[in-house]
Amino acid sequence: MDESANFGAELRRLRKQAGLSLSELAGRTHYSKGFLSKVETGGAQPSQALAALCEAELDATGLLHELLPGEPARRRNRPDVRPSALPALSAPFVGRLAGQRSVRTALEADGGVCVISGMGGVGKTELALRCAHRLESGFADGCLFVDLRGHTPGRQPADVAEVLDRLLRMLDVAPEGIPADIDDRAAMYRSRLRGRSMLLVFDNAASAGQVRRLLPAESKCRVLVTSRNRLSSLDAATHVSLDLLADGEATRLFAAVADVDEEDAMVRAIAERCGHLPLALRIAAARLRAHPEWDLAELRERLAREAGWLTELDDGERSLTAALELSVRDLGASESRMLGLLSSHPGADFDLCAAAALAGVPVRSADRLVDRLHGAFLLNQPARGRFALHDLVRAFARDSVLAELSEQEKVAGLRRLLDAMLATAALADRLLIPGRYQPEWARHLEPPEQLRFVERRQAIAWLRLEWPNLVELSRAARQAGEHEHCWQLAFVLRGFFFEAKLWDPWIAVHRWARDSAANLEDWWALAGTNSHLGVALADRGDLAGAEECYREALDLYREIGDPHGEVTVRANRGWVEHYRGDHDSAVADLSFALEHYERDGNVRNVAITRRGIALARTALRQFSAATEGAERALAEAEELALEADAVRALNCLGWIHFESGDHQRAVAAYQRAADRAGPETIYYEQARAYTGLGNVAASGGRDLEAAALWRRADEVHRGLEPAMVAESRVRSCYRSTSTSA
Repeated sequence: MDESANFGAELRRLRKQAGLSLSELAGRTHYSKGFLSKVETGGAQPSQALAALCEAELDATGLLHELLPGEPARRRNRPDVRPSALPALSAPFVGRLAGQRSVRTALEADGGVCVISGMGGVGKTELALRCAHRLESGFADGCLFVDLRGHTPGRQPADVAEVLDRLLRMLDVAPEGIPADIDDRAAMYRSRLRGRSMLLVFDNAASAGQVRRLLPAESKCRVLVTSRNRLSSLDAATHVSLDLLADGEATRLFAAVADVDEEDAMVRAIAERCGHLPLALRIAAARLRAHPEWDLAELRERLAREAGWLTELDDGERSLTAALELSVRDLGASESRMLGLLSSHPGADFDLCAAAALAGVPVRSADRLVDRLHGAFLLNQPARGRFALHDLVRAFARDSVLAELSEQEKVAGLRRLLDAMLATAALADRLLIPGRYQPEWARHLEPPEQLRFVERRQAIAWLRLEWPNLVELSRAARQAGEHEHCWQLAFVLRGFFFEAKLWDPWIAVHRWARDSAANLEDWWALAGTNSHLGVALADRGDLAGAEECYREALDLYREIGDPHGEVTVRANRGWVEHYRGDHDSAVADLSFALEHYERDGNVRNVAITRRGIALARTALRQFSAATEGAERALAEAEELALEADAVRALNCLGWIHFESGDHQRAVAAYQRAADRAGPETIYYEQARAYTGLGNVAASGGRDLEAAALWRRADEVHRGLEPAMVAESRVRSCYRSTSTSA
């Protein structure tokens, strides 16, 4: 398949992007539909005129011209044969336009050296050959290609002396004239290239040291290198790192190799399971072609199985496992151990502190090990300070590298990770909501030194980044029988989940924690977890589920004789009674809790409970008592510098005034809440405040103003729970009335 095929692929992409059929493009450019079809599939050569017309019609200035096959350069009048050792191109080839441009730019500079690096199977050699075939005609003395065997199954990397011997023979040096000494060979090699214009392609390099002696001194020569390592010590080189294929490119490659419809949803699922890695996509497509009795669903099902997943990516000649084994082969023992332990991390990504905890090494040592794995393209770096394993690398490392570690070492790694994350989450919880009750075990945990936050904003940033990993870690702890870690993680995460309104993970983590506490027969932990799960269910609007949890928690606290726990459950139950419409019972339970909190000096809980009583009294139309309670709750929250609770108290005041008909005071309270809420407090309450302001506007007939305020609320946080947020229920009524009118 010649280089015009890449022109065709880009033409097809641009045509589809513009929404044109082949017939429509043919009509606009005055070329036949059949000819354009052949151009798109690589069966016909494009021309300058065609490129210009298509670029004009598709608004793609310059995108097609640079993909035109190069015109043969005028050759020098030399008696010797112009060598060309490039292997043939494989078909098909998709995407990589940015990579091609980068390589071309690098090789246009005098003495240009370009290194294409990437993980095994990402398509480095294919890109290098594609570029070399296109550029070869511009080198009067031809092109030399050498496989350095850096990662070749069953073979060691090529010795530099051996490579120099081969290169000198290619340059017409008689075998008997090749010096024995490696330095003499390198000098002769540089001498033979002097005055020549050649493209030198060194594929599959193991290291920068293997390449360094092969670099010519002649400025008219250019060098293109591929490697699974970054070769960052080649300072003068331009480095092009290849990433995985984009979604559309991956499906297009698989569909082209397998000869199936790329629009089929099953193709996208297969491409996803292959991790958008070109080698995996080609192997999967070859497997499909080799089994006529299979359909796409059969292949997808085989790839979906966790057990034996990688064995399906083996077509007899190419194996993804073999390719990854070669990448791991050159790792030291410490790097290999780190890779295996990282594959056991249950989250999607991790930082250096997590890596250090897993491996049981200082952060500085973990930094060096992770950097080497990243340099070998066995780790990705999706963001600064964050690292991740590609799904296929993770599966391979878990099956082949982690399996070689002892069970004791694997368990110890998980426990160290759990200890580090639990301690950091406990510290973050204390900073997130000062004054929240924490038991002795939580207050005395020591997080890694780098994660000993001192400010609330640092804690919020860490929790926002790590909460998905903490959820997966909770699941892993339960599955591994680390039950104490499981329920304790839920305990220290409850505050963040409440503030962020992450209901699904909040509930899931607490259900796992409840199972772990029951498994340990730790009745205090089970009672507390049930109580916290009830809060999560109530906050999402599942009041019946919350009541059941509170009933179980209350029974347990009474059985073990914990009056503080009993008071907390009575308070929580009071909120649910209010939301279910039993406001008298709510006032009774909350007042019972308030009396105990005041006696114990628990000022934060006093403020929260007082606010709950104010809401219940509002529903009972006792506006004066409700206003007094909410104002006291606001003062108490501000005295303790509890900004989030102060915002909630302001919204409570806004609601009281709205219900009592004092809309001027309602607007003042809601506006104060909206102004004070934000990233350092809670978006949920800010959305509540804007909703309340919209309700006030709607009640006054200012429909446009109301719509704008409600829209602002949705932008801040869409999805206020109507069972829990009275303002949301009122908004629904106004909108229903407006719709019916």
